[in-house]
Amino acid sequence: MGRGPVHLKRIENKINRQVTFSKRRNGLRKKATELAVLCDAEVALIIFSSRGKLFEYASSNNMMKTLEKYEKQSNSMPEKIISDREAKNWNHEIARLKARVEYLTVQQRHLMGEDLAPLSVEQLQEIEQQLETGVKSVRSKKDQILVDMIDDLRKRETLLQEENKNLQRRISDIERKSLIGGMEEAPNGNGTWDSSMTNNIYATQQDSRPTLHIGYPGLHLDSMATPEGHPHNGAHNCYMQGWWI
Repeated sequence: MGRGPVHLKRIENKINRQVTFSKRRNGLRKKATELAVLCDAEVALIIFSSRGKLFEYASSNNMMKTLEKYEKQSNSMPEKIISDREAKNWNHEIARLKARVEYLTVQQRHLMGEDLAPLSVEQLQEIEQQLETGVKSVRSKKDQILVDMIDDLRKRETLLQEENKNLQRRISDIERKSLIGGMEEAPNGNGTWDSSMTNNIYATQQDSRPTLHIGYPGLHLDSMATPEGHPHNGAHNCYMQGWWI
């Protein structure tokens, strides 16, 4: 009477499992060696234990050389097979993307308020919630942008005010230096500066401004005379008699 089929399953006992692993590993290596010797084949064997420990065997005594040969053979697969696989993958990807585009198109129509007739109340409430969430996000982003713009404008205003103050100080310094330089370049006959010249410069600057004087304080027109000895005529000056008004 023959043996029945043996059902393979994981050995629960840790010690028995380790012993069986060692026996089967040595037996597998023995079979690989026999195959390489008897059939003149190049055999490579790689085993990882349950703890991650590596066990390897190469009949050529050079595992890397055998792996390189395997990699070359794998890469030299007929182009037709590769093309067929790629075509199947691309067809699957195209179908998936088409379904995705159709779904997004329908969702966009619903968000735009179109094709709402076949939807239920729950679906309409979900769309309403999505719209409210989107509006809140848009408003929050808009408010943040406006706040950033206001802050930037305030910073620019502060910088412009500081620049304006600096320019005013520079103009004041230039005017003061030009006035002092003019005083140094125009001394009197004794080599010193006459205070009356300063008064004349100041008076010239004041007279250059357009002003209207009523009367001539401190002087009487009757006491002023022309070089010919005639009384001074009011048309020869820029002052207006008070009684003319």
